Amino acid sequence: MKAKSAVWAAVSAGLVALLAFAGTPASAQTADPNWAGTVTGAQEQPQFAPEQLAAIEEVNRYFNELKNLKGSFVQTDPDKKQSRGKLFVKKPGRFRFDYGAPSLKVIISDGRWLAIQDHDLNTEDVYELDNTPFRLLLRDGVDLMRDARILDVHTAEDLIILSLQDKSPDVPGQITLFLSKTPQLELREWVTEDAQGLQTRVQLSNLDTTEDLNPALFKRENLTLKRMQQ
Repeated sequence: MKAKSAVWAAVSAGLVALLAFAGTPASAQTADPNWAGTVTGAQEQPQFAPEQLAAIEEVNRYFNELKNLKGSFVQTDPDKKQSRGKLFVKKPGRFRFDYGAPSLKVIISDGRWLAIQDHDLNTEDVYELDNTPFRLLLRDGVDLMRDARILDVHTAEDLIILSLQDKSPDVPGQITLFLSKTPQLELREWVTEDAQGLQTRVQLSNLDTTEDLNPALFKRENLTLKRMQQ
């Protein structure tokens, strides 16, 4: 559990973190272009009012229509320390978080494997993407009622707030998504809460979904090999 909690702390700083832990780092392998984000486990959903069900369907539609995304992020850790950077997403399953100076940290997924890299020390931890918090929103065919346990849904004139967790009883923690509704539905921030109740907030800005991002952005540099060659 300590290893899983450590991964949660690192990975929740990254993308749309969704309640799963990576476990033991895996050996680097080639990406699978057909990655679909397998989800297992089952748990009964709470009962929702019609307007809440409609909001959940709106969120499903947003993530299903999302193919490319780039923008800026501000991350606030549980100790209130802030860091900034750039994010890039290309579904299914590919993303990159570049942290700004003085950090040289990169969180990158090539579609099958996720790596948490420190380019200052030339170190990395690698995990199967399907065992990380990103499987629920970055797969093809997002269906949160089917694949996640939705804890609560709040709607307002210009905002949807959706709290959920992984269906697996072995995966603690939860995430709350904040999506603005005007002028169109858009993910604005999320807050993750780990098994110890510690919260990490990620706020997004300058979002662009129109550019077809270059797949080369998501090609992971092998830092282990680089370190051995030095």
